[in-house]
Amino acid sequence: MAVADGLLIVDKQSGWTSHDVVARTRRLAETRKVGHAGTLDPMATGVLVIGIGRATRLLGYLALSTKAYDGTVRLGQTTVTDDAEGDLLECRDPSGVTQSAVVAAAAALTGDLQQVPSSVSAIKVKGERAYKRVRAGEDVTLAARQVTVSELTVKGLRHGAGAVDLDVHVECSTGTYVRALARDLGVALGVGGHLTALRRTRVGPYRLTQARTLDELAHGLDLITLDVAAATSFARHTVDESQVAGVRNGRPLAQLLPDQPLVVETVAPVQAQRLRVDAAPVAVFSPGGEFLALYEQHGPVAKAAAVFSRS
Repeated sequence: MAVADGLLIVDKQSGWTSHDVVARTRRLAETRKVGHAGTLDPMATGVLVIGIGRATRLLGYLALSTKAYDGTVRLGQTTVTDDAEGDLLECRDPSGVTQSAVVAAAAALTGDLQQVPSSVSAIKVKGERAYKRVRAGEDVTLAARQVTVSELTVKGLRHGAGAVDLDVHVECSTGTYVRALARDLGVALGVGGHLTALRRTRVGPYRLTQARTLDELAHGLDLITLDVAAATSFARHTVDESQVAGVRNGRPLAQLLPDQPLVVETVAPVQAQRLRVDAAPVAVFSPGGEFLALYEQHGPVAKAAAVFSRS
């Protein structure tokens, strides 16, 4: 018997693709209607948000959120993929790199940035994934895109044979490539660099403390119900009973004034932030607490983006 609609917060293991996790979850949940938000590279571990049933329709909206990572950057070595899975391109001696230079370079890579994504990525170029073009021998240079890195903190620096390893913590917007940050940090320091380890610790409001491995989930799916997922991930607006039927049918509403705004916590050490997300869709609930739909404001009118009510 298939499980109910909702979200799973999976702690993805290294070596698995996000699609591998979806395939395993389909077997565990006994349904084909499973998807994920925010792809993780096979090398990476940590938080992967999985939707089951009607919750798959939330995923496109959940991906528009902030994320946090712990990672390791190796200075002195450049790879074709900007991470440890790619072939080595160049080696330089990083022994002269100082702690102060690293901190300054990291600070310069925070804020609103124009980031050039790694060429070996899932971004489409003329209808084909960039990584497929690179593997076919094509020289691919992707256009820069704006991202926001609210924190890039160096937690540790270790000198080794021919390399320097940096332990970093990153808080960033969706669409940010941490391996591109590793590459750019190496470029700024004049020695090159790539990412050797990455663990995602947060996606929007969902944290690693909530995540379970697939082996753990095989003993019981720790499901976040659709109602709770919507209340956690979006600003909340409760309609009157007289409006419920209209919302179930996706009828427009007047301007939404959320009775529970969404607040996203970040943990930047220099300035603790609480960011209100005002441009995101609003979750509309019935007076009894049933999640009915996501609405988006268009001038004086709010229009249904997706209706989730069963009836």
